[in-house]
Amino acid sequence: MVECLLNGKTITAYLPNPGRLWELLQQGSTLYITKTGPSHASDRRIEYTAVAVEKEGVPVFLHTHHTNTVAGWLIKNRRIPGLEDYSIEKPEFTVGRSRFDFLLKKGNDRMLLEVKSCTLFHDGLAMFPDAVTARGTKHLEHLAGSSMDGAVLFVVHSPSVHYFLPEYHVDPEFSKALYSLRKNIRVKALSVTWRDDLSVEDTLKVLKIPWEIYEREGANRGSYLLIIYLDRDREVTIGSLGSLLFKKGYYVYVGSAMKDLFARIERHRRKRKNLFWHIDYLREQGRVIQAIPICSASRLECDIAGSLRKISQGHTERFGSSDCNCSSHLFYMNANPIASPEFIDMLLYFRMTKPLELLKENGPTKD
Repeated sequence: MVECLLNGKTITAYLPNPGRLWELLQQGSTLYITKTGPSHASDRRIEYTAVAVEKEGVPVFLHTHHTNTVAGWLIKNRRIPGLEDYSIEKPEFTVGRSRFDFLLKKGNDRMLLEVKSCTLFHDGLAMFPDAVTARGTKHLEHLAGSSMDGAVLFVVHSPSVHYFLPEYHVDPEFSKALYSLRKNIRVKALSVTWRDDLSVEDTLKVLKIPWEIYEREGANRGSYLLIIYLDRDREVTIGSLGSLLFKKGYYVYVGSAMKDLFARIERHRRKRKNLFWHIDYLREQGRVIQAIPICSASRLECDIAGSLRKISQGHTERFGSSDCNCSSHLFYMNANPIASPEFIDMLLYFRMTKPLELLKENGPTKD
């Protein structure tokens, strides 16, 4: 569900998209909604459906169910490179325990096609998924294990992108599956442009997939952000730092683990553990709102801390920075950082822009 203003009145709209959409659904964003009549969704009668959101003046299509309509149009009009000779034999075709979006045919040949809707993009790079999709991983495995040829098509809802990658920060299992199976199934990514009336322009773009970025950056290592909420002012003893006063609000801690990154994050989620790092003491008193990994072959912890300091409302001196020259690795924000465009832009920079910068430094991508 999403709450929005329509003619000055707050309404609730159904949002048919399972993603997090942090970078899109910011306060003040313009939503495209339709009134479809009363329908049951989460035990409430919802008369509106959110179908798109505006980003940089261009609609980004959100309705994942209708992405298949776009894919069907592309297939019928022979617009997908490598699939021009295929036609649709049947939509929503079931094989075993999996249902795929299309069964395609070319003479006596058959191909299973799975379509994924991609709304996460930044600085020329699109990534999928923006939330963990165990179902998506199973689809890839079942595609590769089928006796028929298989393909997965990522429809990216933006004309401003040039590259596509699996979102290895968010879903390492899906990313690993897509990478390891890329020679068994066809992997294609196309960007489409939506007009204001939510029709699709005829132009589309084939996106490059720079697998070398994933090979270099996608391992289980890097940095992380831990967002902790304190529901009231608290005085906390922080190891050698002694007793410190932490006021009510949100705290963002930046750390790093150059091996077993996801295990380190899971450790921070737990309350029952031996207290070792500064953050362990604060974690006992607060609630983890989000744990955000940033996979990288380079140690970015101090660079991230420097960026956080610029957008935060304060920091705790020497917290988590005893082994570096940073003044702190813990930053205070009076509102949830996830609702801050500056915070999300910072996150996207280190997750998406930074790897592309390394790609450009190292030369063009492989075909």
